[in-house]
Amino acid sequence: MSAPRPAAAAGGRTILVTGCSSGIGRDAALALAGRGWRVLATCRKPGDCAALAAAGLESFPLDYADPASVAAGAGEALARTGGRLDALFNNGAFALPGALEDLPRAGLAAIFETNLFGWHDLTARVIPAMRAAGRGRIVNCSSVLGLVGVPWRGAYVATKFALEGLTDVLRLEMEGTGIDVVLIEPGPIGTRIRANAIPHFERWIDWQASARADQYRRTLLRRLYEDRGPDRMELPPAAVSAVLLRALESPRPAARYQVTLPSRAAAIARRLLPARMLDRLLRRG
Repeated sequence: MSAPRPAAAAGGRTILVTGCSSGIGRDAALALAGRGWRVLATCRKPGDCAALAAAGLESFPLDYADPASVAAGAGEALARTGGRLDALFNNGAFALPGALEDLPRAGLAAIFETNLFGWHDLTARVIPAMRAAGRGRIVNCSSVLGLVGVPWRGAYVATKFALEGLTDVLRLEMEGTGIDVVLIEPGPIGTRIRANAIPHFERWIDWQASARADQYRRTLLRRLYEDRGPDRMELPPAAVSAVLLRALESPRPAARYQVTLPSRAAAIARRLLPARMLDRLLRRG
């Protein structure tokens, strides 16, 4: 664990960011620090925290799947800041691809622990400090898959749909407290989420015993294991960081920010298209 720094000077802004080992979280932490924020950048693994500390960031472990780690991480953040935390960016998550009929209950529970329950736990632990200060900002990183569902991604979709609902209600409940609650819906971003999904797929999905084994071979296995280059319309993590800065620094933030063309298109399609027409589009991938 890196050595604590003095509390931020008066007028300085402090943010707790999760999932900073790579991708969106790491880029966001570095971008915020460059903007003058005091960043508390957390990761699941101590080794990744050490790498962030070497890059000049304050870092300590926080694993959403472990309630004790969430409690310790929240306590560490509040201790380092003297109980003052201006913002929280919930970001760490993983994907568990596979057909829903092949997804065991324990696998679904595991992804919800990390992608939803841990987020809620951490958020609830920092809200009292924000309430005491009379202000704060909570930004949750959702997904285009929080807007629409696609085949083979049901577990991840379920967590993001749930996150969208949880965030909407929290935004309503925080009215009048000075705490703003915001969703970011990125879409295709160049991160390691696909590669990081492989161990979860191999642990939980017995695809060879599935009635869909041939479909797995033709579609999902190729997508998971073959390096096919960037997705169409994929943007770098810096695109999310730019939107995050807007969400954090706007005096009156929007409830939702879409980052990529696919996420903007999905938001429009969800509102305007009949369900069966939308289904036909989504089945094409």
